[in-house]
Amino acid sequence: MDERTQNAQAEREQIIQSLTRSILDAAKPHIDPATPQAEIDKRTREITERLQFESSVALSELVTRFSKTTPVDAKPTEERTFLRFGRNFRAQHMLMFTSIILLILTGMPLKFPEFGISKFMIVTVFGGLQNSTLIHRIAAVGLIIVGAWHLGYIIFSRMGRRDFWLMIPRPQDAKDAFHTVLYYIGRKPSGPKFGRFSFIEKFDYWAVYWGMVVMIGSGLILWFKEMFNKGLFDIAREAHSDEGLLATLAIIIWHFYNVHFNPEVFPMSWVWWTGRLTESELKHHHPLEYAEIVNAERKAVELRAEKQSASSESGS
Repeated sequence: MDERTQNAQAEREQIIQSLTRSILDAAKPHIDPATPQAEIDKRTREITERLQFESSVALSELVTRFSKTTPVDAKPTEERTFLRFGRNFRAQHMLMFTSIILLILTGMPLKFPEFGISKFMIVTVFGGLQNSTLIHRIAAVGLIIVGAWHLGYIIFSRMGRRDFWLMIPRPQDAKDAFHTVLYYIGRKPSGPKFGRFSFIEKFDYWAVYWGMVVMIGSGLILWFKEMFNKGLFDIAREAHSDEGLLATLAIIIWHFYNVHFNPEVFPMSWVWWTGRLTESELKHHHPLEYAEIVNAERKAVELRAEKQSASSESGS
């Protein structure tokens, strides 16, 4: 890092500190004098961190987009998009939701046979119990394929291994969940910043894949019941029935709200089809991941510039 860059960073830090003090001075006449100083100091640190984060991202964006080492034809002329899910993962998701929808439509009528809509689904839509059962088993095979496919994906694919590692719940997820509740009840000025996966997406992921283990395991026992004793069969039937209802409610209430009914994505997020998020979407929903990407790009640009400079000096 040259002297000029170091001086610029020091100057930026001074401006951030000055701006933080300016914000506090402007707010001071309106702050309740009874507010504890510790709370004021905490908010001050949050303001400073927010300004540092945003200035760092802004710097990376400028360097990445307008660096003289970037070829002209590679510079973006419209909003950038970022790949979030590759074709492999999107294909898994499509087979999964097709299988699960069919399993729900053919399975719920068996759990609630007294409802009129159950008779309508079995008799009118699927043409009878035999057809409904056949479709249910075909969809079950689809779910088994997805389970095995995804297991291979997280073992043999670098992207799969990385995403699985990032999907593991951490203490920060509990903090983010609590932060979100405080934000919703007006006790926090803004929501938490998420990385590649939020606690909402992690809950979605583990609810689905844990549910798959239960549903596939119990479903196979029901399918090949002659191979198991009655006690195990009864346990599997209850587990299959209750987990099926739980999974249906989780999908309709949790998943559908977050990817369809949430006003920020309504009527749906198209990432399941395109696999990509626009720059503004990535900034808004996954600001830490966005900052990580543009900061890495900025370092690559700076490294390339240093190499070019060193090459020019050695040539002269």
